[in-house]
Amino acid sequence: MKANENNFIDLIKKQKEEGILYVIETYGGLLHSIVRKRLFNAPDRIEECMNDIFLGIWQNIDSYDETKGSFEGWAAGVARLEAIDALRRLSREFTTVPIEEMEIPQEDPSFRKLTEQELSRETEEILGCLKPKDQELFRRIFIEEEEPEEAGEALGISRDNVYVRIFRGKQKIRSKFGERKRA
Repeated sequence: MKANENNFIDLIKKQKEEGILYVIETYGGLLHSIVRKRLFNAPDRIEECMNDIFLGIWQNIDSYDETKGSFEGWAAGVARLEAIDALRRLSREFTTVPIEEMEIPQEDPSFRKLTEQELSRETEEILGCLKPKDQELFRRIFIEEEEPEEAGEALGISRDNVYVRIFRGKQKIRSKFGERKRA
């Protein structure tokens, strides 16, 4: 029996190959464009996904209900879902790497020491424009991350005076070294 627009669904339900061949010829372009839109970055997976779509139509034709919509819309839905599933499978492949294959970078101690020395030198240069008591205040607050009140108490400076010294110290540093632009 030759498949046509009126009988291809019945042929698929009877597991006749002519029915699915009609779907491939008639709706293959539409289904392919749906898949290609979602799998554009994995063109090697498109053909496999198309095969899954036609298999899905073949196996699930009983779930198609003519009263709810056209076959074309139902088949397009099957294509979208299969393409999404293919994307999920693809993302799992990219995110799963065996631990044996992972390369764990080793920290270079000499680089770390050199970096710390350079930062220390730059910090001292920046703080050099401040009075010794203000230098100690800045070290405690900005390097050792003490609370301003604690640092002030340890240095015998009142809370209000701590904030004034921080404000004036920042102004002095900015005027000497220029304020860096923020991105």
